[in-house]
Amino acid sequence: MTASAPPAFTVPEGFTLHRENTSAILLPATADAFLNPVQEFNRDLSVACIRTWGEVVNAEKERKWRAAAERRAAKKGGGAAVGGAGAGAAKGEPEAKKPRTDGETAGDEAVASASTADDATKSAAKPQTEFRPHQFVILEALSATGLRSIRYAHEIPNVKYVVANDLSSAAVEAMRRNVELNDLHEKEEPVAEGSSERPTIRPAKVRVNEEDACFSNYGGAPVKAEYCHEAALRLVLHTLATSAARYGRYVQPLLSLSIDFYVRLFVRVYTSPIEVKKLFSETAIYHVCSGCQSWYEQPLGRVTEQVSEKGNVNLHCKVHTGPPVSERCPECNSVLHVAGPMWSGPIHDKEFVSSVLSHVEANEDKYGTSARMKGMLTVAKEELDTPFYFTPSKISSHFHCVCPSLDETASALLHAGHKVSRSHACAGSLKTTATYADIHDIFRSWVKTHPVRMDKVSESSPTRVLLSKEPKAEANFKRHPDSVTASSKVKLVRYQQNPTPNWGPGAKPRGKRKRGQEGDD
Repeated sequence: MTASAPPAFTVPEGFTLHRENTSAILLPATADAFLNPVQEFNRDLSVACIRTWGEVVNAEKERKWRAAAERRAAKKGGGAAVGGAGAGAAKGEPEAKKPRTDGETAGDEAVASASTADDATKSAAKPQTEFRPHQFVILEALSATGLRSIRYAHEIPNVKYVVANDLSSAAVEAMRRNVELNDLHEKEEPVAEGSSERPTIRPAKVRVNEEDACFSNYGGAPVKAEYCHEAALRLVLHTLATSAARYGRYVQPLLSLSIDFYVRLFVRVYTSPIEVKKLFSETAIYHVCSGCQSWYEQPLGRVTEQVSEKGNVNLHCKVHTGPPVSERCPECNSVLHVAGPMWSGPIHDKEFVSSVLSHVEANEDKYGTSARMKGMLTVAKEELDTPFYFTPSKISSHFHCVCPSLDETASALLHAGHKVSRSHACAGSLKTTATYADIHDIFRSWVKTHPVRMDKVSESSPTRVLLSKEPKAEANFKRHPDSVTASSKVKLVRYQQNPTPNWGPGAKPRGKRKRGQEGDD
């Protein structure tokens, strides 16, 4: 970390001091700016992911800089390799081509290039003899007390400055107070007594702003089912992807998490018109059963590749065929509801998640919630890329039967040739490559040995339709060696436990333009 907590001082009357990691803030007795201490996990995760993103970006930029230096040296006839770390991109090792990156987005914060015109002029006049790390600007659109922005400024290397924004004037006042407390405000640097030098102004590391950020609709219908939390992630990803596509850019989801009452997404934005064309192949409408919650995917498009005689690959983007299902659910004959459009592709980048996990494991003492961070990241790393999850308890409720254990359900799916994983979004959940028809078949086998009291089931209930079908094969519920995932083999804190009574989102502050509760929540 780049800074220590501010020194001890007398807390003004009417305030309390809250310390978190490298930072401290003053909280007023009034609820004008809301802070939820439980969300330290969210703030820790944001710091870890943006730090990791910064390291990835700088490693890429350093490789490109060294490759360019190699080419300049070779052109001059010297042929000398550029020393130091990252010199592996020397002659004979062509660098993998990557899409041009004009900007990235980390978490809910827009991260923009911080290169100045002066830097560009200097580098154009004379090539750099040493690699200079890329500096970036972070925007926190809903800052409330400013704690998250202050932690970013203290704990993330190569941040030029952070823009802390909120619509609430009370929150802005609190932010200014807390930024000054942490010595991150604009400040006149003192000069030696008797010196003729003029004082210099140190720029603010956290710049406070009062504007209306980012009210928006997500442009899609939500899912009314137990997997609604993952659907929320996919709706937001779809909004990000379509917003980027308007400017010839596409998004790469790095880490997408449903945490407590919130969603937190980390994506990277690239400029590549050809990738934009592929977007509708990762966009889908879902038909969701109002009875058994089975879902049926309707992709909007598909992409095919055609290789020419010269080896050139041509992409053909075509509208997908449909619909995937009739007007009623094939499983229980209930009415179907439409959800979406939403992102249907992967929601995590496993390589990035592994990098963040390695960073957290190497810096456990720097994060107050490192145990939960490791658990959540490990589950995300293991997650299948297929959409949505289910819980055995919910399926059992549809069958009115005794619930098999998570291990028995996972084992039956694995024995049947399907893949399974846990989902970070819900305790006791499973993701699988199996369809709902496959899952229901397994439960029909379970019912054979755990009969249902049909006198308790209504004649018009979807349960009768589900039970009227015979299983296509007998399920094997004996423990499968792969039913226990890596995150289950060790004691990891994967899901939030209730830390205190009434620990959820705080009440909205009263009065006009009082939106200062949102950012640090």
